[in-house]
Amino acid sequence: MRALLVVNPAATTTSARTRDVLIHALASEMKLEAVTTEYRGHARDLGRQAAESKDIDLVVALGGDGTVNEVVNGLLHQGPDPERLPRLAVVPGGSTNVFARALGLPNDAVEATGALLDALREERERTIGLGLAAGTPGTADEAVPSRWFTFCAGLGFDAGVIGRVEQQRERGKRSTHALYLRQAVRTFLDEPHRRHGTITLERPGADPVTDLVLSIICNTSPWTFLGNRPVYAAPKASFDTGLDVLGLSRMSTTAVARYATQLLTSSPERGPHGKHAASLHDLTDFTLHSKVPLPLQMDGDHLGLRTSVTFTGVRRALRVIV
Repeated sequence: MRALLVVNPAATTTSARTRDVLIHALASEMKLEAVTTEYRGHARDLGRQAAESKDIDLVVALGGDGTVNEVVNGLLHQGPDPERLPRLAVVPGGSTNVFARALGLPNDAVEATGALLDALREERERTIGLGLAAGTPGTADEAVPSRWFTFCAGLGFDAGVIGRVEQQRERGKRSTHALYLRQAVRTFLDEPHRRHGTITLERPGADPVTDLVLSIICNTSPWTFLGNRPVYAAPKASFDTGLDVLGLSRMSTTAVARYATQLLTSSPERGPHGKHAASLHDLTDFTLHSKVPLPLQMDGDHLGLRTSVTFTGVRRALRVIV
């Protein structure tokens, strides 16, 4: 078996020594080429080269959710073709590693490498669905390139939080849960539309859902983790179905306190609910329109401002080692 290992040297929770140990372990079981990323988008370029190669069977991403997202977008740059494309494996090295943990992998890089080698020996894999987002035809965002996401996307509040966190990280702050919580509070205090949302969700054959302040799109569950605690924004979301959406139409102080508590106490059986919460399950195609430009995020990566984004849930898009 020939494999490409894509290594993010800035991965939050892996040291150079740990990376060397992992490379040695993987190289003992396969013909391995290890490449260290050197710029933003490099992992995507490497994934694309692997997809175009005729002799790479497996791409291993060592890094966080952003690294995985880039690799996936490279692999699927010409669309999904699970039987032809190399399989994907993940060794978690980021601060949260939602995708890897949602697949059931250990959150420790060394343990995950052992699990990966066991899975390869036992030929364990699954074909998962992914989300695809693109600029909506006929709008100002029409020319925005399409992009795949593995576990979540968001238009509005949560993307604004991620944008603020990225700004703080560029100033040298470490990515911690405390940093996210501080920026969430600041985003809430600065949110001008928290009582009257600007987002409308449109889908074929159904009435639109209007006046949303927040919209979270989930391709799996949990939505994220606070330390070891899973957080379920859309408990029914699954790699085997379409996309799920949680929308909130009110973010007053009282409403935020209520829904934040529901998120912190959420479970695989119950997520946020109430008068101002809309939960939609297993959607294949829908569009989010906003009256004003709002921040967009995918897999925890801030992508700038958008006014209209069309989402597609694509079943059986990629084979992954589990």
